Amino acid sequence: MSVQIEDGRPVSGHSGPVNDVGVGRPAHRRWLVAGIAFIVVAALLASGIWSRVKDRSALSAETAQVALTSVSVVSPQRTAPAQEIILPGNVQPFITSPIYSRTNGYLQKWYADIGAHVKQGQLLAVIATPEVDQQLDQSLSNLNTAKANLALAEITKNRYEGLLQSHAVAQQDVDNAVGNYNANSAIVQASEANVKQLQALQSFEKIYAPFDGVVTARNTDIGDLINSGSSGSVKTDLFHIAQPGVLRVYVNVPEEYSQGIKSGMTADLALAEFPGRTFQGKLIRTAEAINMTTRTLLIEVDVNNPTGTLLTGSYAEVHLKVPSQASTYLLPVNTLIFRSEGLQVGIVKDGNVTLTTVTPGHDFGSQIEVVSGLNANDQVIINPPDSIVTGQKVQIVQATLPGDAK
Repeated sequence: MSVQIEDGRPVSGHSGPVNDVGVGRPAHRRWLVAGIAFIVVAALLASGIWSRVKDRSALSAETAQVALTSVSVVSPQRTAPAQEIILPGNVQPFITSPIYSRTNGYLQKWYADIGAHVKQGQLLAVIATPEVDQQLDQSLSNLNTAKANLALAEITKNRYEGLLQSHAVAQQDVDNAVGNYNANSAIVQASEANVKQLQALQSFEKIYAPFDGVVTARNTDIGDLINSGSSGSVKTDLFHIAQPGVLRVYVNVPEEYSQGIKSGMTADLALAEFPGRTFQGKLIRTAEAINMTTRTLLIEVDVNNPTGTLLTGSYAEVHLKVPSQASTYLLPVNTLIFRSEGLQVGIVKDGNVTLTTVTPGHDFGSQIEVVSGLNANDQVIINPPDSIVTGQKVQIVQATLPGDAK
């Protein structure tokens, strides 16, 4: 039976084995808590170590990335099939001529002033030449005298030749008669030539228009002394006549464009007095030679001007479309590298720089033409640093369009 003790706990009547279940459970809990704590600590340690490794890797990658030179690139722009150039031109009449006198005298009258439209053969002025008139009268008188002497010599010759048949005169007399006839015949011919010369000088008293045109200058007036310049003094130009129906425009084309200039090309003219308006012309001929002083090719552009809208002597801007070479490209000038090896550009290929020598063409200010050394898909570095070398690794931060490169 059980015995009741003072503290109220029952006491068994016999002593049996002690139950150790209660003792094992606390030990098991302690090991479980310790394991969980170890796992948590290990996880925290692993997390910290991984974070540091990750940060170190990111730092290393970022450091390597920062160590690379950052560059902007641009792709070459292919040139247009035809390039327009603008050159100054001088507008001149198709025919222009100063009108001089071929005889000396005084201007008696003029019939055409500046701006007058004249026809070929129209009388422009009359010169008074009394000396020539008197010389012509004298020459005519000498001619008549020579003809009279020739007629008498002919009669004498014929008579002596008839008498010679009957041996009434000597052969010497006949020869003298024939010689006298021949001499008088020559005198007549010389007198006729002198008369014709004076008649030609007298015909120069009247000044006629050599072609249809406009009188652009009148440099004389009634009573002026006209000098033909035959005595070595300065000649007097009476009028200037121009034919403005067709105008010639002379243009000096720089040597670098000369190979693209061909006869038959069209050209547009722009004049300051006609804003917003162009006049079309045609390239007729070239000098086919480069001027050694100016290094230019002289060309002629003809422009129809039937209404006289354009005035001779005007200044014009001539627009020419010159064919370009098919293999040329345009690059911004800030892509060029000037070194002792020659003109170069930096091209990025697979993150590495390759310095390529190029051949320049025309310089357009902000852009330059490259005739060799580039391909259409090249990535050319803008503003390359002075220290850049072939094989250097770079990173492209911005690809720039050709029109955006500055």
